[in-house]
This record gives sequence, C-alpha cells and structure tokens, in this order.
Amino acid sequence: MSSSAPASANTQPLLTMRQMVKSFPGVRALRGVDLTLYAGEVLALLGENGAGKSTLMKLLGGAHLPDSGTIALNGKEIDLHSPQAARQAGVAVIYQEFNLVPGLTACENIFLGQETTRTGVLDLRGERLRAAELFRRLGVEINLDLPCRRLTTAQQQLVEIAKALSLDARIIVMDEPTAALTSHETECLFDIIRELRRDGIGIIYISHRLDEIFTIADRVSILRDGANVDERPIGQITRNELIERMVGRELKDEFPSRVRTIGSPCLEVSGLCRQQAVRDVSFTVHRGEILGLTGLVGAGRTEAIRLIFGADRRDAGTIRRDGRVINIRHPRDAIAAGIGLLTEDRKLQGLVLGASVRENFGLPNLGRLSRCGFVQQRQESTEFAQYVDLLKIRIPHQEQPVRNLSGGNQQKVVLAKWLARNCDLLIFDEPTRGVDVGAKYEIYLLMNQLVAAGKAIVMISSELPEVLGMADRILVMHTGRVTGEIADARQATQEQIMHLAVG
Repeated sequence: MSSSAPASANTQPLLTMRQMVKSFPGVRALRGVDLTLYAGEVLALLGENGAGKSTLMKLLGGAHLPDSGTIALNGKEIDLHSPQAARQAGVAVIYQEFNLVPGLTACENIFLGQETTRTGVLDLRGERLRAAELFRRLGVEINLDLPCRRLTTAQQQLVEIAKALSLDARIIVMDEPTAALTSHETECLFDIIRELRRDGIGIIYISHRLDEIFTIADRVSILRDGANVDERPIGQITRNELIERMVGRELKDEFPSRVRTIGSPCLEVSGLCRQQAVRDVSFTVHRGEILGLTGLVGAGRTEAIRLIFGADRRDAGTIRRDGRVINIRHPRDAIAAGIGLLTEDRKLQGLVLGASVRENFGLPNLGRLSRCGFVQQRQESTEFAQYVDLLKIRIPHQEQPVRNLSGGNQQKVVLAKWLARNCDLLIFDEPTRGVDVGAKYEIYLLMNQLVAAGKAIVMISSELPEVLGMADRILVMHTGRVTGEIADARQATQEQIMHLAVG
C-alpha cells in the first residue's frame, strides 16, 4: 500500500478544481465536479467509462474549455484556455489515446513545441542525449531514430510518458498509462511515480486496473455520471467498496462463472509463419470454448491473429474451419468464413471515428443491410437499437459521431457490429483494454453467453487475472512461438504463465 501523502487541512492544495461543468451535444459530461490535489501525492481518479474522468482532465490540460467552474494552482485562480497555457502552468497530461505525430521519431515527438537551439540551430545532439536519459529513467531502450508509427503500442506509451517527464511539470496526469505495458515496464513506471512524488510533484492517476490503485495511490476520488460520489484515503476503502462506489451496484464476482461444454473444433491452425514475428504457431479452438492467448508485449500474439484474419500475408501455414481448409488472403475472406476480429487498437483499426455509431455498426453487415447498392438505414437503425439495449451502450442518439464516445462505449460498438455478423469464431484482442470494471463484467457475461450458444472465442489479454478468470485453456507465446499450453486454466497460476512467457 502507498505511503500517506501530506494531504491535510493545514496544507494548501497544489490544485483545486471547483464546480466544473461541461456539456457536449446531447451529453452533460460533468455536473459540478470538485477535485483537490496536494503536492507529493498520487490521487487515483476512478469511475466507469463515461463517468467524466477524461473530460475533467481535458479541462485541466486546456484541451476543452469548461462551461463553468474554477481552477486554482497553489490557491491562485488560473485560466487554462489552451494546452500551451496548461503546459506553461506546469501541467502535463498523458492522455489515454496517444498524442504523437506518427511520422516523427520518438526524440522529435518528445521535444515537439519545446525545441532547443544553439546559435539559431536546433540542438539535435542535446535533444538526443536528453531523450536517452529520460528512457534510462524509465528503464527501457527506445530506438530514437524510428518514426513512432513503427514503434509498438507499449513503446509509444513510453514515449508519451517521457514527453511528460521532459516538461518538468508540477502536476502530471496519467490516463491509463499502463494499458499497453508489461509487468516489468509497469514496475519501472511505478518507481518513476514514487520518485516524482518524493520531488513534490502531484500526480493524478486514472486506471481501471484496481490492483495498481492499491499499489500506487494515496487517495481515491470517484466519479459516477459526471458527479462526485466519494473521496477518501486509499487505506480507508476496500476493493469491493471501490467497485460498488464506481458502478453504483454490488458485483459479487469480477469474473462470472459458467458451465463449460466444449464441442467440436471450430478453428485449427497449423504451422503458421511470418518472418520472425510468428514462427510455427499451431493451435485448435473448439466451439463452446474460450482459448486464452497471452504473453509479454512483442510475443507475437497479435501478429499471429492478424495472419488468421488476413490482415497480414502469411509465409506458411494451414487454416481449417470446421475441419475444412480455407484460404484467407484478405479480411473479407475471414469475415465470409465466419471469423470476426475485435482489434487491439479500436480507434485505429476497429472504428471510423468520423462516422456515426450507426454507420460503424453497419460496416461489416452492409451486404445484408443494403438493397440495389443503397443502405437500408431504417433496418440498420432498428438492428443497432437491439444491441444498444443488449450491451447497454450509452449514446444520446445513433447519429452521434463514434469519436465522442468513451472508450468503453466505443468498444461496445465494435462488439455490436461483430455480433450482428453472427460470426462462429470471435477473436478478442485485449477486449477490456481501457474499460471500467462494470463494463468489463458485462463483456465477460456476453462472452459466456456466446460460447454457451456454441461460438468459439480466442481472447488475447495482457491481464493475467482476466486470462485466468475467463479462459478454459491458455496458450502462452514468446518471441513468435507457442512456449506452452495450460489445459485447465482453473488450475493455473500467474507464476506458471509468467514462467512460460519469458521463454
């Protein structure tokens, strides 16, 4: 448990946000929210997706302007009218969705907007030295010459963290900073957070991984439906109380139980290869089964799944559906074969952000929802409404741009479109990444219902409790190979998985 921070009635807050109100078309995101942060403490800001956490932090970071409310630093009211104003005031925000320029290198992204010069010339050597030192503090090595588009998701997250550290800020906001990090990288980040806390920096930490909250936080502030519901020291609240305050109801178990009835093979993969990323991967998943696929970041899990879905071209390997060899060269071939993929990066690969939620729902279903080349929007809307109710998707209306939804609701839209496709095999790549505990439970229930109906699921997850809680069997990968199989996930341990994951 974290040590107590100097947050007392006799200590002036580093940051106070009072009666913050913010509305978007059709949505009142914040309803008079208060937040207090002290120097040298880690404040965990918690709540379900759509509770208002990210919106509140965008007000602090100058990305949005409040409808009303005040923000004060060290007791002095301040106008954070732009991101630049926030940075100048000593506020650094690491957003859940990366804010990097894909074509620039890690070094160039870190110092973008704060470049240093010597006699009118960019001090590129000095910036490289500073960037290398920042990554050394984080305990990782990043190729400073690669464009960020060629870095892994975890590496891009580390660039964002290094960028925030470079600002020498007094307040650092971390919105889901460990969503794509390995356990080792997460521990390195926690060491950095503890160092920053000792230096008197105030940190606002947003995460749906509750174990992290009890490891690193001093206090918790909980939002629900855009309003404050609780605030207390971390030592004065239990895990179950935390969940109940977040979701507004009791959740007896984080992972719902089900009766396991394993059927015939739905998908068989033999000798799957692609250069060094995927090397001789073979496995079978049965109807009525959830097959967990795990390993450290870079193990080749997502790369193997992309070959099955036709997103990348395989060098070798055979794929069978219901015992019959199929040739998948393109995602449309996989979809025609009854395979659906919930991608790891929903915004980049799973959604068209500028389109409405209704249009995103219809994309893989246009063949069925179209006549004479025209989309039957009434039919599309009627079908989508059923999934809005089933998945409890929180939207003001179906024409809402999908980019305006919270991460959890975006994930449910992606789920809805594949459910409507009625795929026999569903591949869930990090299905609950950035999703709150209440929405996670709903996704788990849905997964159980799908396999109970005879579907097969391959679930890729970096969260070992999730793998152990939901999978029937577990495959572990390391450097592109399957290094082990655990036949009964209910008897497995995290230590057993990690032993296989490190090769």
